Amino acid sequence: MKKIILKIGGMSCSACSVGLEKYLNKQKKIKSASVNLVLAQALIEYDDDLSLEEIEKFVHNAGFESLGVYDSRSEDKKNSNKNNKIKLIFFFILSIVILYISMAHMFGIPQISFLDINKYPKNYAVTLFLLVIPFLLYGIDIFKSGVKNFLHKTPNMDTLVFLGVFSSFLYSVFSMIMILLDIQTNTYIESLYFESCAIIIFFIKFGRFIDNNSKEKTKDAIKELVQITPTFALLKMNNCEKEITIDEIEKGNILICKPGMKIASDGVITEGSTHLDEAFITGESMPSKKSVGDKVVAGSINLEGYIEYKAEKIGKNSTISEIVRLVVEATNTKPPIQNLADKVCGYFVPAIIIIAVFTFISYLLLGNSFGVAISVFCTILVVACPCALGLATPLAIVVSEGLCAKNGILVKNSKTLEKAHTIDTIVFDKTGTLTYGNLKISKIFNYSNYTDSELIKIVASIEQKSTHPIGAAFVNRIQELKIPFYDASDFKNISGIGLEAKIKNKIYHVGNNKLFEILNIENKYLKDEENLISLGNSIVYVIEKNTVIGLIGVKDIVRDDAKKTVKMLKSLGKNVIMLTGDNEKTAKLIGKQLEIDHIIANVLPQDKTSEIKRLIDEGHNVMMVGDGINDAPSLAKSNIGVSINSGTDIAMDSADVILTGDNLEKIPMLISISKRTIINIKENLFWAFFYNACM
Repeated sequence: MKKIILKIGGMSCSACSVGLEKYLNKQKKIKSASVNLVLAQALIEYDDDLSLEEIEKFVHNAGFESLGVYDSRSEDKKNSNKNNKIKLIFFFILSIVILYISMAHMFGIPQISFLDINKYPKNYAVTLFLLVIPFLLYGIDIFKSGVKNFLHKTPNMDTLVFLGVFSSFLYSVFSMIMILLDIQTNTYIESLYFESCAIIIFFIKFGRFIDNNSKEKTKDAIKELVQITPTFALLKMNNCEKEITIDEIEKGNILICKPGMKIASDGVITEGSTHLDEAFITGESMPSKKSVGDKVVAGSINLEGYIEYKAEKIGKNSTISEIVRLVVEATNTKPPIQNLADKVCGYFVPAIIIIAVFTFISYLLLGNSFGVAISVFCTILVVACPCALGLATPLAIVVSEGLCAKNGILVKNSKTLEKAHTIDTIVFDKTGTLTYGNLKISKIFNYSNYTDSELIKIVASIEQKSTHPIGAAFVNRIQELKIPFYDASDFKNISGIGLEAKIKNKIYHVGNNKLFEILNIENKYLKDEENLISLGNSIVYVIEKNTVIGLIGVKDIVRDDAKKTVKMLKSLGKNVIMLTGDNEKTAKLIGKQLEIDHIIANVLPQDKTSEIKRLIDEGHNVMMVGDGINDAPSLAKSNIGVSINSGTDIAMDSADVILTGDNLEKIPMLISISKRTIINIKENLFWAFFYNACM
């Protein structure tokens, strides 16, 4: 299954996007299609054996134009806004002229002598006819779209305008011919509607100009992200500097970044240290200290030092490109609340056409003139507007997605944004989420002939193959001591319990006290374990050939923003739970620190998922916040899964939301943005329905 975002041309209203979406979803090899009117894009999931040319043919057959695959880097290159503005000013002046000629006599204003409606009716009629021709050419795109969509059985706003304008125009041409033939001139001179045709087209174009400006503003956050990366980079070659474009950067290149410059590619620092401004991705104003071995992200600003870094992720694989892709994909998905508007828009245009025809016939049957009947018919067609209904949701979603992205909250789909405010229970993983996961070795009980350093070296050699934060405490300690690791083989991860590996033909186990159950040996060290736990340590047993050789306590540090986040969530009326595989005493100590009352400890990974399921079955809307590989199933199972950016790739893939700055305070912000977005959408829908009902 493949996924693609196509830029679409020819969409002018919500009926267009709904019609195209329906047509694409009917095609056999297309799994799903979501069309975004605001961004003029279609997010399409399709079978591997379907080609891009075939997809573009589907778009063409539906009456629209494929403008190629969406490319964030070229998105801001084409801008015809200036030309549109000039045309609009010209036709505004022409509108004033045509209105003056056609209506001066109604207001007692002096008429142009040779165009006097009473003295020179033929001059008057022909002049209005000639003046309306440029307007018809100006609106040719509207008419083409209207006819095309009508023929494809997906009538839209343009269809209404086409029917209304051409009905008026054709009747006016008929009246003009009768005037030129001197047949009932006084009657037919009152049946000219050329100025109506012109003004309708002008107002439609004027409305679309304003609409397009509004849409452009909603894309600002995405465009700002696209423009973050620099155009050029400094490449280090043979101890010399060479300026290259970012497109010339290759994976593995050593790049230079001097003070004031931007990082050109995701990579790792190989020389030097500095402070980087990463506010664009983290939402945090505080500069981040970076030195050798630290990762850097394209677009970060080097505030002070000279650094060299190795390019790792370039082009479409970079963090910033991934963020843009996620934001664009999210804005192309549809929240459930939009289904109502889409459904209404699908029936709206055909219903308006039926009402207009029914009214036209009724007026004739009631004895009104053909001119009055056609005037009412055109009025109904033109005044109806499905655009407001169709734009009510996507405009709000695009703005909100951009706002989230600007604040370091990446929401993968708009459904998540809609339901975030309904969450009543937030479940936090402990290690690496509520705490930094930067564990330090605090105490060692050594029951062997090994030195403490040798004992740590055994554990570190096994733990370096793991991604668990506890393992980092041992690995970092060995790296600080500059001691080489042992060669550990036959590595196994015992889910939720510990690790197993072979060093120098001896089998070692490291992990929590559940090791005693699976190894079927007695735990004689419970007193020492309790001692460590009472001091807030997580415990790690070291077992060699089923003999305990050590018990090590490691301590974690609570995140600075964790307590404030918990307090904010409680003030919003949310139930906060800590879910951890750690022992109950340690978990309670952390819970007390953070003022979390509900704690579920000693939980295996599969049990974490069960706990989430239990909460959902009880009727709760659950948000799970985690970072580790063990959290991935729980993140996927919850109503909304949130991963912090320091988490593993699998956890981020399973999550609905990614916090790029590791700042937990973004969670209450997400809930607040979600609530405001839904209120805004409901207000938009109300006024759109209200306006159309009144008209």
